[in-house]
Formats: sequence, C-alpha cells, structure tokens
Amino acid sequence: MLVVTVRDVAAAAGVSISTVSRALSAPGMVAAGTRDRVAAIAEQLGYQPNRAAASLRAGRKGALGLLVPDLANPYFAAVAKGVAERAREHGLGVFVVDSDEDPAAEVDLLRHLVHQTDGVILASPRAIDADVDVIGPRPVVVVNQDGPLAVVTDTDGGMRLALEHLRGLGHRRIAYVGGPASSWSDARRRGALREAAATGADVVALGHYPPTVAGGAAAAVAVAESGATAAITFNDVVAVGLVRAVRERGLRVPEDLSVVGWDDTYLAALASPPLTSVGSDLREVGRSATDLLVARLGGAPGAREVTVLPGTLSVRDSTGPAPR
Repeated sequence: MLVVTVRDVAAAAGVSISTVSRALSAPGMVAAGTRDRVAAIAEQLGYQPNRAAASLRAGRKGALGLLVPDLANPYFAAVAKGVAERAREHGLGVFVVDSDEDPAAEVDLLRHLVHQTDGVILASPRAIDADVDVIGPRPVVVVNQDGPLAVVTDTDGGMRLALEHLRGLGHRRIAYVGGPASSWSDARRRGALREAAATGADVVALGHYPPTVAGGAAAAVAVAESGATAAITFNDVVAVGLVRAVRERGLRVPEDLSVVGWDDTYLAALASPPLTSVGSDLREVGRSATDLLVARLGGAPGAREVTVLPGTLSVRDSTGPAPR
C-alpha cells in the first residue's frame, strides 16, 4: 500500500510542506482559503498525519540537532541533506554543527546543541563516550557508530565487494589507507580486513591518516613502499589525495596502482580518473536517522533499533584492467 506523505499533499495543493503542516496542526496561522484547500486535498488523498511528529511538536522546541565532524566532506553534506529533507516533512527545523574533526570541540558543541533541540543525531562522532555523558537521558541517534538507536552501513559487505573486485582483476597485495584512530567505521573496516586475511588474502592496513586530501597524500609513500598494486581508502577525499600524490611519484592510476574510494560521494565521479567507490544511499542515511529520532521523541517504544543500509560498489576508471 502506497503511503501518502505531507510532500504529496503539498504538491497537490500547490503550497509548501511547511504550509501543509501549519494548515493541519495550527490552522489559525493559515489563510482560510488555503487551509480549506489543504484539508480537502489531504482528505481526498487519504493523508494520515505523522502522530509521532505531532506529539513531538507539543511543548517542544520543534528542532533537531545534527553534529558532524566535517561538513565540507561530501559524505556529511549528503547525510545532512537527508536529515533536512525528512525533518522538513515532519515540520521540524535542524541545527547543524561542525566539530572540525576535534573530539574536544565536539563535546563542547554538543553541550549547547542539546539545549536548543529536542533530540540529536551524531554522525560519525569522534568522542562518543563523552558525548553520551553530555546528552544524558535525551534521545540520540548515532550514524556509523554503535548505539541503542543507530543507522549504519554494511561495512563488512562493502569491504567484501571491494576486495572481490580487486582480486578478480588480478591484484594479490592490497593496501588499506585508514582514517582517524577515533573512527568507529575505520575500526570496522580493519576488522573486515583481518577476516579477509584469514582467508588467505594478502592485505596490509596502513595509517591512521586524517580523512582529507592531505591525509591521502601523506599515505602515498607508505602505499608505494608496501608493494601493493591496489589500495582501498578511508573515503573518497583520501583517495583523491592519494591518486594525486602517487602520480607525482611517477606511478600511474590504474596501470600501476588501482584505487578504491569509500562513500561513493559525488566527488568519486568527478575525480580524475573517476573513482571506483564503496557506498550507500547517503541521503537515506540521514532520512533513516531522522525517522528513528522523531519516532522515539513521539513516544515509540524504547527498544534497541539499528537500521543497516546495504553497501554497493560503483566501478569506475580508477581500478581499470587487471595488472600486468
């Protein structure tokens, strides 16, 4: 059965989503003609208001918080778009704060954020234990981190896809260029690599490196000296830096070194050469996290709930043909 959303009502009525929300929840704030048209179309379409969101609005601040380590990173920008999109459908605002990859700043920012919002989404937090202490009993959803309410991507499945692709091309020694030591996702990927090594795969984990272009460039020497003919990087941004730096050392991509990014952001398709990359629907990550948070704020049962989104592999030119 197709569920009718507030977006459907807004489109049919020719008004904004926020106007629909006000017309149905605070009709005195909307002109009579618009209010009546929205109500009639909602009834005609069979729209059922989100009771969790309605409960949330009663006596609440009407805003959610999103804390990210680096909003300039296209991964977090895409997640933020998904959060904002779904929050708007619920008639809620979003405060976004950027910790600049600084765990101490993350905790300080969170102290302010929890007092301005009804609940918080922590995307790849770098100081999760201290964050939980700050949040206390308030609802929180974590992205790419373990928690009672969490949205994660299938790291193990994504790593298998990348390794199978590279080994199918003939690569026998594969490097992993790791991210921050505080990253839960990095730890999961290293665990997946250890499992692969147990099956006889020749893999070497390098780093920890900053999740930036400079971090990828810093890894170039270690990758070149590792004897690997392929590398999987912590994210697409690191992959861009790695490709640039190994080329400066005289190596060709993909002829001498195949490179696989991670997150499959828009940057992967724009890179030169375009990056093969492991990814998931990043906006869906944000939408799913918002749905979990709104449901809990609206009084949904307090059981543990973890949404796992499947991993995919987009194959592009940075892996190329099998090595000679």
